[in-house]
Amino acid sequence: MDNLLAPLRALLKIKELRKRLIFTAIVIAVFRLVAHIPAPGINLVALKSLFNGSAFLSLLDVFSGGTLGNFSIMALGLNPYINASIIFQMLGMVVPQLEALQKEGDYGRQKINQYTRLLTIPLCFLQGIALIFLLQRQGLTTTADPLQLASIVFTLAAGTSLLIWLGEQLNDYGLGNGISLIIFVGIVSRIPVAAMQLFATIDQTKIFTYIIFLFFAVAAIYAIVRTGEAVREIPIQSARRGGNSYGAVASSHLPLRLNQAGVIPIIFAVSFMLMPSMISKVLAGVNQPALAGFATTVSNILAPNSVFYNVLYFVLVVAFTYFYTAVVFNPEKIAKDLRSSGSFIPGIRPGPNTVDYLNFVLTRITLVGASFLGLVAVLPSIMSSFTGVTSLAIGGTSVLIVVSVVLEILKTINSQLYMYSYDKFLD
Repeated sequence: MDNLLAPLRALLKIKELRKRLIFTAIVIAVFRLVAHIPAPGINLVALKSLFNGSAFLSLLDVFSGGTLGNFSIMALGLNPYINASIIFQMLGMVVPQLEALQKEGDYGRQKINQYTRLLTIPLCFLQGIALIFLLQRQGLTTTADPLQLASIVFTLAAGTSLLIWLGEQLNDYGLGNGISLIIFVGIVSRIPVAAMQLFATIDQTKIFTYIIFLFFAVAAIYAIVRTGEAVREIPIQSARRGGNSYGAVASSHLPLRLNQAGVIPIIFAVSFMLMPSMISKVLAGVNQPALAGFATTVSNILAPNSVFYNVLYFVLVVAFTYFYTAVVFNPEKIAKDLRSSGSFIPGIRPGPNTVDYLNFVLTRITLVGASFLGLVAVLPSIMSSFTGVTSLAIGGTSVLIVVSVVLEILKTINSQLYMYSYDKFLD
């Protein structure tokens, strides 16, 4: 625990980090302020009643950053942007031009981010129209004027654009990943209300059940922290010139994290799961019985507590962990850097053999990390099925994201501290 809190104690001692912390606090304050500005034309009282009785909508509210429950102008949250990111990441595997951009470093990343933002706009309109259509079917809109409904959709698109801009500012000038941090803030801001609702509806006859669930929650948090800090250390030896010969004189290690992708696979997986669920909710109210029946069946299959949902959720978390790890970790670049610096892995030839070895190790440790991440993601839902405490299943995903984002923030602070110490040493 001291190792985790040490960066926080040093945070206020460094001017650069203090600026980042203050900027992060200002952006979060702006986000929470705007998140309470309601969009027009919605019956908020009826909407809150609907959310309290729907596990799907409650889960959707979690990944909107807590802005959908009160239908603010940011009600769509970051879901359109996340979906656009998923689309481009997948297209990068089949479109050679995008694959080449992904390998071009910062320039390629900036171009892909630009394309992602452009795709986000039409996705905002599509999801906004679908959401308004769904609310109309539930009788939650206070107007039927097409122009007023269109203005709501434009308002939601503008709110998501502002949220994306705030996330990018956090990436550049704040602490941690902007998308993860905004979702983290949305989840944390809902904890007091969720806790009060839980205590208000607590069943005195299930106290022992709550204690068991709490024990598993604490154990899961501990396991998440331990897994997030776990690394596989690959020994590295450096060859340095001495006289007229080279010799291995320095030894170090290359740390490979058990989970290279962090919390992004969870966010991607849930966003991917929400798309067909939302579409089926909309189509369930159409006048064609066959289509409505099919949509209702899909909606029931993809209910947050169903077996199929949890199996598919687990598979998607594992798949996205492998997928995102391949994006953020480039064995070819690592092998090239090792070779150019005169370093090598003992017993492994530099070049293609090093690449194959790194892929071999990374594939196996990612399997462990991805399987653990998927298990923790579905474990609360499994526990709620046995205990009957369905309200806590959604909280499990929230806890997983909160713990993972906290670890990411601490790692960001640590990296900034190391950079500051190195610069100070050079001075």
